[in-house]
Amino acid sequence: MQLHDVWFILIAVLWIGYFFLEGFDFGIGVLTKLLARNTAERRVLINTIGPVWDGNEVWLLTAGGATFAAFPDWYATLFSGFYIPLLLILVCLIIRGVAFEYRAKRPEERWQRNWEQAIFWTSLIPAFLWGVAFANIVYGVDIDERKNYVGTLWDLLNPYAILGGLVTLTLFTFHGALFAALKTEGEIRARARATALQLGLLTAVLALVFLIWTQSDSGNTWSLIALVIAVVALLGALGANQLAREGWAFILSGITITAAVAMLFLALFPDVMPSTLNPEWSLTVSNAASSAYTLKLMTIVAAIFTPLVLLYQSWTYWVFRKRIGTQHIPAAH
Repeated sequence: MQLHDVWFILIAVLWIGYFFLEGFDFGIGVLTKLLARNTAERRVLINTIGPVWDGNEVWLLTAGGATFAAFPDWYATLFSGFYIPLLLILVCLIIRGVAFEYRAKRPEERWQRNWEQAIFWTSLIPAFLWGVAFANIVYGVDIDERKNYVGTLWDLLNPYAILGGLVTLTLFTFHGALFAALKTEGEIRARARATALQLGLLTAVLALVFLIWTQSDSGNTWSLIALVIAVVALLGALGANQLAREGWAFILSGITITAAVAMLFLALFPDVMPSTLNPEWSLTVSNAASSAYTLKLMTIVAAIFTPLVLLYQSWTYWVFRKRIGTQHIPAAH
């Protein structure tokens, strides 16, 4: 196996980690409107991810940095061709971070409600746009012989990509509902399970159509195996949720995200961005990669620091493992 193949796998793992962790972050943000009924319950939901949301976003920074260093042509074509949706995602993530920090700075109801609106929309929009972006990467876009994207913004909003966005939005919200059921207690916990059931059924329908479409268009044996795992894990998550086994339900929904994202990368390989104009103009792991020396240095650095990051993040989740409820929220002044 060549080093550029190894780094394609590592970048896939980074994106899987990001969507697994940030997925329930986005879901919690959306559920502040769908699940919470009052200010105290919204505070409960936000507090479930308060200690970890910023750490989860480190996976995005690492995935973007690894793509830039390991596959500079992929990075350049992706971020220039998808400039507007990726810029919108970035703006949303900035506003979302500010909203988490500033919401509690003042006690006025209007102040807090406005920041809660920001949390909702800046969670919903990236959850949808990430699916649109990755669906386009797998499906292929208009890339010319100079590795430049020559399509338009509207070309990215094709039916397959929109379906991909709906899948990530519903799947992340389902993942967030299971996380809420795992991390809360009392009435909100019961409602989180009920909401997860409704979201899971909707997700199952959308995801099945999208994954079968992906498999029929560009799939292979390995992507078919990932598809089966994703479907089985999603059904298992629904079953565990009905049995009030929130831990297993959350793990299985995470496996669903892992298998679904892995399927996209397996269907994509050895391309990193297929060209719909001419297959010979597609960006691949070989023609878009950095030099072997660069990849070698990156491998050494990753081998040293990745375990440290994983240990630190695991410790964070262990420290903040307890459930919370509205009784833990102090009365408003």
